[in-house]
Amino acid sequence: MEDAGSLIAQVNLLCDALRQAREPAAALDAIGAATLRTLGPGLLTINAWHVQTARIERLWSSDTAAYPVGGHKTKGDSPWRRQLLERGEVFVGEGDDALAAVFDDVQVIRKLGCTAVVNVPLGHQGSVVGTFNYLADRAIWSAAEVAALRLLAALAVAPVQALAAART
Repeated sequence: MEDAGSLIAQVNLLCDALRQAREPAAALDAIGAATLRTLGPGLLTINAWHVQTARIERLWSSDTAAYPVGGHKTKGDSPWRRQLLERGEVFVGEGDDALAAVFDDVQVIRKLGCTAVVNVPLGHQGSVVGTFNYLADRAIWSAAEVAALRLLAALAVAPVQALAAART
């Protein structure tokens, strides 16, 4: 995380980019860039959650070679699904065992050098409509990092809803 002056500059840059975004995808580009500038190198994916089909659809990715936009996964019942997608609670995973317990693609995650994840539910009117997932090389996540990710994720709710609606 950055010092207060740099953080203020990043917030202003993001607000200006969001004001100028004419499409939901451009808003996600701005939010994604701000996330990586603020929290450093890592993998960010932003997904829609289709509760009726239990499917997550990737709408934005910072690494489109490893995680292309349009990719999707069906999420069966699991503690992770219940916590993140049903109860709408943030999931913090630190270390290889935590990642392997919840991600079937942990080998790809390892190859990208990521050792920890924060999954933030995107909520609207009491329901989860998507996820904001940041993976990076961390031993632990600080409370400030998790709070910053929650705030950045909240900005992604409207663009995710617009993109998901356009695809159905």
